[in-house]
Amino acid sequence: MPRPSDPVARSAAPTGDTERTEGPAGAGAATGATGRIRRFSRAERWVHRSTAALMGLCAASAACLYLPALAELVGRRHLVVTVHVWSGLLLVGPFLLGLASRAFRADLRRLGRFGPHDGVWLRAALRRDRVTRRPAGKFNAGQKVYAGWLAGAVLVMAGTGALMWWTGLVPLARRTAATFVHDWLALAVAAVLAAHVGKALADPEARRGLRTGSVSRAWAEREHPLWRHERDERDERDEE
Repeated sequence: MPRPSDPVARSAAPTGDTERTEGPAGAGAATGATGRIRRFSRAERWVHRSTAALMGLCAASAACLYLPALAELVGRRHLVVTVHVWSGLLLVGPFLLGLASRAFRADLRRLGRFGPHDGVWLRAALRRDRVTRRPAGKFNAGQKVYAGWLAGAVLVMAGTGALMWWTGLVPLARRTAATFVHDWLALAVAAVLAAHVGKALADPEARRGLRTGSVSRAWAEREHPLWRHERDERDERDEE
């Protein structure tokens, strides 16, 4: 029997108080009447949309460079290369601008913090175990791994791409190695992004959260049962 102090038990227990949500600056706001919980601030949604647009432009221009049929259809190779390079280099722009948002910085800390419950979630996911409960805070372990991997991949892609674009920086042998890493990592990124989009298409409420900033309380309790515990801890810190 779980104890009332246990995070999972606390998250699942019904309460009579008004639900508190995270506003644009991370402050609490009541939404008890609507039954919805603020998940993402306006700044966070802007960062996600801008990053997705730049990533899509980067992937589309890459396809036009590497697939002969698309390259012949589009033509203007130098323009496509220029679009590809700058859309890749600008990928860090939304992230850097997003650091001005308190809510964005708070979510970055959440994404970089792993706890014991994340290990439980990952083991259940790897075993494709649909019986074991998968505890998760605002972000589950899969989202944390995805965010960290993609951030590292973007940095490597930007670095190898720069070596390919500015040919005078390193000798030919290193540019060849950079091209090899860039091309194969691009395929891995494409596969991971396709899986990410597939997961999003399978979860309309998650997409609604990114579109409007709020999600239903029932969805939050089912998919992210420890998130209430995280909000309670934040409110306690704010009151001290």
